[in-house]
Amino acid sequence: MTSLEQLSLIPYPQSLTAGVGHFTLNADTVLRVSAGADAAADTFVASIRRAAGFPLPVQPITSDSRRANTIDLILSDDASPNDEGYHLHITPDRVQIRARAAAGLFYGLQTLRQLLPADLEQSAPRDSYTLPALTIEDAPRYRWRGLHLDVGRHMFPVTFIKKFIDAMALHKLNVFHWHLTEDQGWRLEIKRYPRLTEVGSKRAATPYPADRTKLDGIPYGGFYTQEEVREVVAYAAQRFVTVVPEIEMPGHAVAALASYPELGCVGHGYQVRTFWGIEDDVFCAGNENVYTFLQHVLEEVFDLFPSEYIHIGGDECPKVRWEKCPKCQAAIQREGLKDEHELQSYFIRRMEKFLNQHGRRLVGWDEILEGGLAPNATVMSWRGVDGGIAAAAAGHDVIMSPTTAVYFDYYQSEDTENEPPAIGGYVPIEHVYAFDPMQGVPADKFMHVLGGQGNIWTEYMPTEDQVEYMVYPRAAALAEALWTAPAFPRRYDAFARRLRGHLPRLDALDIHYRQPD
Repeated sequence: MTSLEQLSLIPYPQSLTAGVGHFTLNADTVLRVSAGADAAADTFVASIRRAAGFPLPVQPITSDSRRANTIDLILSDDASPNDEGYHLHITPDRVQIRARAAAGLFYGLQTLRQLLPADLEQSAPRDSYTLPALTIEDAPRYRWRGLHLDVGRHMFPVTFIKKFIDAMALHKLNVFHWHLTEDQGWRLEIKRYPRLTEVGSKRAATPYPADRTKLDGIPYGGFYTQEEVREVVAYAAQRFVTVVPEIEMPGHAVAALASYPELGCVGHGYQVRTFWGIEDDVFCAGNENVYTFLQHVLEEVFDLFPSEYIHIGGDECPKVRWEKCPKCQAAIQREGLKDEHELQSYFIRRMEKFLNQHGRRLVGWDEILEGGLAPNATVMSWRGVDGGIAAAAAGHDVIMSPTTAVYFDYYQSEDTENEPPAIGGYVPIEHVYAFDPMQGVPADKFMHVLGGQGNIWTEYMPTEDQVEYMVYPRAAALAEALWTAPAFPRRYDAFARRLRGHLPRLDALDIHYRQPD
């Protein structure tokens, strides 16, 4: 019998029963797939071949095939009620993963991967590898299990973005929220508006990490070409990760205004912001050309990102320019709006209508509640959970992402002098593990909670290593919080034991995590 305590599975499956004996993966093992299951197997097969040196041939499953020493991937309508759920059965003769959809097979393979020795991730060949005999029935609690990455403040190469997505997939996280535009840099190539990257992707300097009041005097810039974006989106799709882009509006838009000054209320004098924080200059909500510009931008975004959801930001939008802008005041009068908050709601509603016309759905930070929520909008609640609770009560879908539990730019220790500079706050891994997106939501509104998300804002993360240090192992705790069912007895001490066994896998993958206290 296999001791369940020895298994370092994260997230832990909904149901696990130990069996007797073990399965041996070796050079004679064959992976067999039913029709339509090939895509789920591709990345697993490639990694085994590369790391272990085994051929691991892929063959179709036939009705008379009774060969032993096989890993069988079977698509079956009755395997799970959930497209991401799976059934994993390991005996000494074979491994069988059954799922209703390819995503479930992929997640079953991620569990299988975590059951294999960590050194397999490092291309450390052995003659064989053993897997414990067991049976797992598994499916996620939430369908939105996200990680956000801000590349406006500091951006990272495509190689790192792929590595970031790989780590997400290992932990069964399935939404990569890519924050692509900011006051401090526009990072997405838009062919119709080339100045967005010619001008908007570059800033004159960056604040020092240890002193945000002083600039380093070093020009900073960069952006992702449309070809690179397509490459990332395709790479993520192979790992069943959806890429959700964020194009900030109406605030956090100074990089766009520096590129096209006529889109602001003042109309001139803009420079890509160097300091962090919030800028008074935002898109002019009374200027029809702004809506035309944003619609043109979004048309290119639609072509790059097949995601159903498009994030439009909507947060931290000062109203001081609108209060004095003749065009904005005229729009308030013309549309019968009460004030500038309703003007922001008008702005968001117009953009949502455009998104809906193109078969997409709008997601915004919880400030989009102010002045009235757009009819079909999904709220991402970050200033605590009250905004999400209010949105769910009004019948809107919500994604919980509160600073108190899932902001990974916050310190991981109260001993901040011995930690890299961070924006502030305190979110230890225990807080992440205790995160429950349903908490405070009335039971009859549970269906509106899509899930949760961890956020990485990179003002204080100039390097890839530092991003990983701030994200892991907190993202592993988040993965379990979003995957496991309410009936699962979530205990941090048990998770911590499994995490200790999981960390060598992060080492093997060259993920620079913070050692848990």
